[in-house]
Amino acid sequence: MHAFSNMTRKFLFLLTLLITLPLATYAFTVVLDAGHGGQDAGAVGSFSKEKNINLRYTLALGDLIKKNHPDVKVIYTRNKDVFVNLNERARIANKAKADLFISIHTNASKNKSANGMETFTLGVSRSKENMEVAMLENSVILLEDDYEKKYEGFDPNSTDSYIMFEFMKDQFMDRSVTCADFIQQNMIKATKRNDRGVRQAGFLVLRATSMPSVLIELGFISNKEEEKYLNNSDNQAKICKAIYQAFANYKHDIDKKNGKAEEVEGQKSKVESQKSKVESQSKVSAEASSLGYAEPKPDFMSEANKVESQKSEANEPSTSEASTNSATKTESPNHQITESPNHQITKSPNHQITESPNHRITNICQTQLNNS
Repeated sequence: MHAFSNMTRKFLFLLTLLITLPLATYAFTVVLDAGHGGQDAGAVGSFSKEKNINLRYTLALGDLIKKNHPDVKVIYTRNKDVFVNLNERARIANKAKADLFISIHTNASKNKSANGMETFTLGVSRSKENMEVAMLENSVILLEDDYEKKYEGFDPNSTDSYIMFEFMKDQFMDRSVTCADFIQQNMIKATKRNDRGVRQAGFLVLRATSMPSVLIELGFISNKEEEKYLNNSDNQAKICKAIYQAFANYKHDIDKKNGKAEEVEGQKSKVESQKSKVESQSKVSAEASSLGYAEPKPDFMSEANKVESQKSEANEPSTSEASTNSATKTESPNHQITESPNHQITKSPNHQITESPNHRITNICQTQLNNS
């Protein structure tokens, strides 16, 4: 049974390797950014911290994408509770030549009754409220060493610093807005929460990325009811599924515009079919192992001849066991050894070995010869 299992595991490993090799080249790369982390807790609620909420949602979203889109490479700016500066987050996305950047955050406000979901793209803060959100998220750079040099004198708490966004041209603005629309609509449809819409603001983390980029504000941790809602696992699953579906819609839209939709769907179907075959083979192997099937053993007659040779040399009866795949060996109280067509062997007191009429062989052991 162990030999069978080892052989099967090796086969399945090679089969899985052959399936996954074609996927080494991904058709699409998405970078998922869990806001804040490490010494930067982000906004703090009555019983939870923004950094932890962001990370849970980001990892759950990544799992959904990887599970349903084997052609997509998922990269995290952080996958644990560590501090990553804003420039580094953008550098990770740019180095990977990502097709999309999604940053996940949790909102906060001095107004404890503020609630709802919103999705941002890079742009000019057209309202005081949008400016406050951007200032809050950008203030993380104050925790970095030499932040004034790194960000060219940018002061996250000064409205004057945000004037530069007036002159910035984002070549990916249209696609960013398309993605943000998909996300916002899906989240509201799935949760029925307050819809704060798609907005623009001067987020540093989006400014440095060279691909379509969005920033999601899941809700207000400063609102006790909404904080409780966001920390509920069922609600998390619901929201992440909505964001995932928005991602899938956006990717399909881009693939269609690039003439790749049918090619991607064909590749996805092929991979799913191969995965199904591997899973089926694994199930069969597990069932075989549980039933105690072993690898084929040497032919019975060859083994029997070997037994007879050993008996002659030792001048005594042999107790070696030999069988085929369907052979079994039992020893009865009377020690009678008899082989049936199914190769069942029993042993007699006289050490007489007989084989069924289909294979007529009679052998009287040395002990019996001496008695005669």
